[in-house]
Amino acid sequence: MNAVLIAVALSLVSAVAYAAAAVAQERLASRSPGAGTLRLLGSRAWWWSVGLNASAALLHVVALRYGPLTVVQPLGALTLVAAVPMGARMAGRRVSAVEWKGTALTLLGLGAILVTASGPAPDDVLSVPEALAVAGATAALVGVLSRPGARPGLRHATASGLASGVASALTQTVTVAATDRTGPVLSVQVVGVAVLVAAFAAGGLLLSQTAYRGGLGGPLAMVTLANPLAAAVIGLALLGERLQGGPAGVPLALAGAGLASWGVVLLSRAAPLAAPVDDDHPVAAVLALEPGSATAEPALVPRSHDPGHLTPATR
Repeated sequence: MNAVLIAVALSLVSAVAYAAAAVAQERLASRSPGAGTLRLLGSRAWWWSVGLNASAALLHVVALRYGPLTVVQPLGALTLVAAVPMGARMAGRRVSAVEWKGTALTLLGLGAILVTASGPAPDDVLSVPEALAVAGATAALVGVLSRPGARPGLRHATASGLASGVASALTQTVTVAATDRTGPVLSVQVVGVAVLVAAFAAGGLLLSQTAYRGGLGGPLAMVTLANPLAAAVIGLALLGERLQGGPAGVPLALAGAGLASWGVVLLSRAAPLAAPVDDDHPVAAVLALEPGSATAEPALVPRSHDPGHLTPATR
């Protein structure tokens, strides 16, 4: 089978897993909007989302071994497309016309991007100085975006997408360098870049958890757009990847990006993807959001006649 086709197939499955993880994260964030990192570590629901993210990331790593960043990363937009029917299913409703339109536009735009971006399997990697420079610049930008201020959801989502996109680019360097058989598997380059991958992947996960406190649609759309943008810039600028078709391919790629962006915007403005559902719902069970989980917030009731004095209700 063609290497690019393998990369596309793996990316599709990865997108579905990422979508399920995003829905689980958003539900957890909506139930416990003020939960800190330590509380998340004690939540089974959060660990379920981490497991889904890890599975999706593993598939993504393998896809990057077979396909270039300019092909694999745009397919990440399908995460939002997959999240739409998942969210509708959990909310007990049908997918709206606006959501179907956004899905169609996103798929059409991705098709145009894939036509121009398809290329050979990657064989170039970032050098250690290049990896450190990319990591430093990204860390600085993420720090600026995640500062306190207005619209934290969208800013944190953008920071999450950038961190995840850079993690993907660095992952490609690790996988290619470790499997090209021209040097030791655990070289300084492989180990050093792998540490950076772990840091950016973990940072992207925590940033997305914070972003989803304001809902799923808008933040997930920003993650979807920022992730391939960051990876594509690295691939085109530092890894020698090029759009196919020469000058004629540029307008097609731009048109595809415009259509995909329009579709993502429509999806982000559609009906909310998450809604309260019966805790016995099979999808909720898969996402580990069962009754009595660590995500449930205790109800507050008056403990005395003082209306301002509230305490958790006993069960």
